Amino acid sequence: MIAIGVSSLIQGLPGLSGALLAQAVVLIYFLVHIFISKISRNLDPMSTMALAMFSYFAKFLLLGAFLWALTKYTSRSTIDRTSFGVSAIALTFAWLGGEIASYLKLKTHLPLPHDPRTN
Repeated sequence: MIAIGVSSLIQGLPGLSGALLAQAVVLIYFLVHIFISKISRNLDPMSTMALAMFSYFAKFLLLGAFLWALTKYTSRSTIDRTSFGVSAIALTFAWLGGEIASYLKLKTHLPLPHDPRTN
């Protein structure tokens, strides 16, 4: 929300369009990640890794195709590229920060294995 507001103030309507589009792209990217995590939770490790690698490369290729289409079929006066990039990076850092924080909270509640050297 902050990136959308700042981009709108600095670049106007093209900044708003770029920031909104970036937010949508990053949201879709991470929702696919969550979906893959949900469907692979009961799979064996080999299948989970294969599914994770497939989804990673598929998202990577689709993101590249999307960015190519964005630069080819839209003008800079419609969608500000800088606002798009800065907003996408900011949301990615915020999302990953939240994932790291939730993982660290989860990790503190898990019982640690007994260290045989401490007896």
